[in-house]
Amino acid sequence: MDPSFRWDGERRPSSIGCAVILFFALLFIAIAIAGACAFVIFWPLALVHVRDRHPAVRVRLGNGAFLKPSALWWLLNGSYRDTVDPQFTGLATPARLSLMTILLGLAMASVLWLWSLVVAA
Repeated sequence: MDPSFRWDGERRPSSIGCAVILFFALLFIAIAIAGACAFVIFWPLALVHVRDRHPAVRVRLGNGAFLKPSALWWLLNGSYRDTVDPQFTGLATPARLSLMTILLGLAMASVLWLWSLVVAA
């Protein structure tokens, strides 16, 4: 007899399917961690470059810009491209991509986790 059927003929959700969904959620968390590793490399380098060469941008971002929401939004929406400096944009672009990777990885892991709860119910 097929173990995926109950005695009354109803099909029950497969626990293997739920495990696969959670495995992919874990992979998305790993992708977010990889993005965080890149972020802590490139964003501080970009901020040091701003500190040394772009005082107007430094004033706009303020002190403690590493995790300041306004500075992260400035990075995420691409406003750093207004600063005409190829060295700076060369540091800020990987920081932006890594921030997007963190957010996308965590969002996808959350969606898959919620999906696993629905499948298991």
